[in-house]
Amino acid sequence: MTHGAGRPGQEQDRLARAALTCIAEPGDPQLGALLRTCSPAAIVAALTAGRVPAGAGGTGPAGAGGTGPAGAGGTGPDGAGGTGPDGADRPGIPGLDRALRRWTARLADVPTEVELDAWQASGIRLLCPGDPGWPGQLDVLGDARPCALWVRGRADLRFACLRSVSIVGTRAATAYGIHVCTELAAALAGRGWAVVSGGAFGIDGHAHRGALAAEGITIAVLPSGVDDPYPRGHHELFQAIASHGALVSEWPPGRTPTRHGFLVRNRVIAALSRGTVVVEAALRSGALNTARHARDQNRPLMAVPGPVTSTASAGCHLAIREWGAECVTGARDVIAHLSFGADDLPGLPHDPVLPRDALNPVSRTVLEAVPARVGFGPARIAVLAGVDFDTVLRCLGELAAGGFIERCGQGWRVRRPG
Repeated sequence: MTHGAGRPGQEQDRLARAALTCIAEPGDPQLGALLRTCSPAAIVAALTAGRVPAGAGGTGPAGAGGTGPAGAGGTGPDGAGGTGPDGADRPGIPGLDRALRRWTARLADVPTEVELDAWQASGIRLLCPGDPGWPGQLDVLGDARPCALWVRGRADLRFACLRSVSIVGTRAATAYGIHVCTELAAALAGRGWAVVSGGAFGIDGHAHRGALAAEGITIAVLPSGVDDPYPRGHHELFQAIASHGALVSEWPPGRTPTRHGFLVRNRVIAALSRGTVVVEAALRSGALNTARHARDQNRPLMAVPGPVTSTASAGCHLAIREWGAECVTGARDVIAHLSFGADDLPGLPHDPVLPRDALNPVSRTVLEAVPARVGFGPARIAVLAGVDFDTVLRCLGELAAGGFIERCGQGWRVRRPG
């Protein structure tokens, strides 16, 4: 597995991160805390040798009688604190002892280099922190940040997620929810926004289909390996997503979904996007779990209102009433809540993430109204942007000079890369 490799040490860390996705559960807080002081290669080497990783402060065998936070002979509850070889007290990682035993027991699941090469040959790539395509906004997850992502598809994940929105909802979608979801996803994709969802039946699937219908980019965050995406009933949809976007998973190829896996991946759906829209959700649903993650990550949270008699919209109304979710009814509402500068986005640098972030608010509003595929004339753009015709003409000239848009047969469209 050589893609993205540089120096030999970097390649060792890539192989180690691939191994860690096989032996640790996604979002494992002990692994996240350990990665702050230990390199991935050092962690895997220590587990293979049956000892505590050096950065954890212990010196004895993992889970045996060694000193330090992970050893059974260390002081403090369950590795919460340990005594180093010099007798000095050292801070520990709560629960590390149990975690080390868990990870060591799964070492047999680590893929061989032959398997890794076979995955790469089939179009599956490993994306690690520090890679050019790594989405920096995942840093908002702290110690629960993925140690790596398995990706299948053509999309540049970092670039796509810089201008993306998650659309989630119930599997038991109503005709109303399906209509609103499909139209919303298509309108957002048509304006250059990537649509992120979970690939499930119901609202998720229609969000992906709406984006694909507009020839936009869509990303599915899976609870299973990307080689055999779940649910299998969406096989053709997943093929289309891989061709126009990306399938993403924290689990390595070959893994089947678990009940816990559906919930833990929701934090990634929320973190990958600049905001989350709940179209339909019951009071107890995975979609509401994703909404809660978006709220806790301080990302824009939006919800589509529905009939007060519909249980499928009860979660949306709860999010609006108690969580401060913005009530949205279409793409224009959503974009209005997503159009903010990089300073307002947690987990990212304070410099502009995209050149568009440096535009003044009016020019940015006009740019949002310019389609990504087909062209619109100035009059239609003026209506969509909600500004007068003269202002649109001035902004279009500035945007064209700045390389943001280009002329086409039907009028103006977003300039395509390259």
